[in-house]
Amino acid sequence: MQATDWLVLLTAAAAAGWVDAVVGGGGLIILPMLFLVSPGIAPQTALATNKMAAVAGTFASVLTFARRVPLRWPVLIPAALLAAVTAAAGAAAVALIDRDLFIPIVLVVLVGVAIFVTLRPAIGVTMATDPPSRRRTLLVIGLAAGLIGFYDGILGPGTGTFLIITFATLLGTEFVRAAAMAKVINCGSNVGALLYFTLTGHILVALGAAMAVANIAGAVAGSRMALARGAGFVRIVLLVVVIGMVLRLGWQQFG
Repeated sequence: MQATDWLVLLTAAAAAGWVDAVVGGGGLIILPMLFLVSPGIAPQTALATNKMAAVAGTFASVLTFARRVPLRWPVLIPAALLAAVTAAAGAAAVALIDRDLFIPIVLVVLVGVAIFVTLRPAIGVTMATDPPSRRRTLLVIGLAAGLIGFYDGILGPGTGTFLIITFATLLGTEFVRAAAMAKVINCGSNVGALLYFTLTGHILVALGAAMAVANIAGAVAGSRMALARGAGFVRIVLLVVVIGMVLRLGWQQFG
């Protein structure tokens, strides 16, 4: 690749880190750019290189959020480990499943998310006045980590977004805290998928490392902005990103 290609990819990685830290969906920026800049790249190599950058970015986001947002580590750490296992299983299943079947399903879910957030403006803006029971919290976080973690390994776009919506809707968590929780679990799923791809020999180490640095810069900036501007800002960005994902995946599927 030429120097301009590297510049384009590093810029995309920084932008993806910012978006991913706030509402998720950074993979929809990096992956298309990798295929655009290097049309001959193998899908597994693109996914692995993206995951190398994503691991660094999500870890940086976790550290940034953890300084300001109280998190239930005894619950979230096991959930992140579960997400790592299921994401690795999802990555292993990539070759066995027709991934084209997933895009229409993801589109339907994303459109539903956009409509739901638009029609329910209070969701995610304030904490629930009646906190969920410990059993409900464990069940929701555990299922989200397992199912969405698997999705992250096998496909990936919007993983953080789905986690945030799940926590805001089912647990009554406001968006900033939901984003912080999502980053912990997403970090686990990224690590699991990356380990699988690394063990199977699919990764561009130099490019992935450079993109990781750019992704960290964007992730730290995005996390700080989400903390500074609050849930209302995250809600607006969430809607913009969800609409962008619908358009991007719709073009990919039907364009």
